[in-house]
Amino acid sequence: MHGYPLVGGNGAFVANHKHIISTVHFEEDVKNEILAIIKDYNLKYLIDSKWDYAYTGSDNHPIRRNVDPQQRARQVNLDSMDIIVKIVLLDLSDHKVILDEVSRLPIVIHKHGNEGILDISPLGIDKWSGLQQLGLQDRSFVAFGNDANDISMFRHAHTSVMIGNHLELRSYAAEQIPADEMVITSRLLAFCNQEVAAAASQASTKSTPR
Repeated sequence: MHGYPLVGGNGAFVANHKHIISTVHFEEDVKNEILAIIKDYNLKYLIDSKWDYAYTGSDNHPIRRNVDPQQRARQVNLDSMDIIVKIVLLDLSDHKVILDEVSRLPIVIHKHGNEGILDISPLGIDKWSGLQQLGLQDRSFVAFGNDANDISMFRHAHTSVMIGNHLELRSYAAEQIPADEMVITSRLLAFCNQEVAAAASQASTKSTPR
């Protein structure tokens, strides 16, 4: 799927036709302040650079199992990273204290429910900003999502579909479906069939003689 349009890292990465067209990283002073907080509180993390990553959480953490399954990147020491594009703080025992610390910085923060996770991106970066880099217009797309970092995308979608149930995301969703692969696939196909039918109808109208 490398040739398809892609938005990753909550909008920090944007690629199209196998080429990365946009990468946004933390400013040096902001990066250093976040790293100081991580060190002061001895926090566990997943931190992405342009390609490689640093990780200090458990090997059994669900996030770790989904990082680079094809082993195309390298797990490196945080000290070797010059550029950081995304930070996920894991297993936060005192969620509020850490949130208060990072909230004073010019960054974008997403809280992941009761999982003890903070998802941090550079200021101005979210999934909608990434979609705009690909040329998408407001209300011109269908969005599927399951967490707080999908809110910006939902706010600008023509139709938004929440997978599962997320309290913050719920008020932005046009509809809700269970987190079941068969149900998700069926709903995606229904949207595709609607699009095909609409295109066929439009073509028929244009070809009908007056």
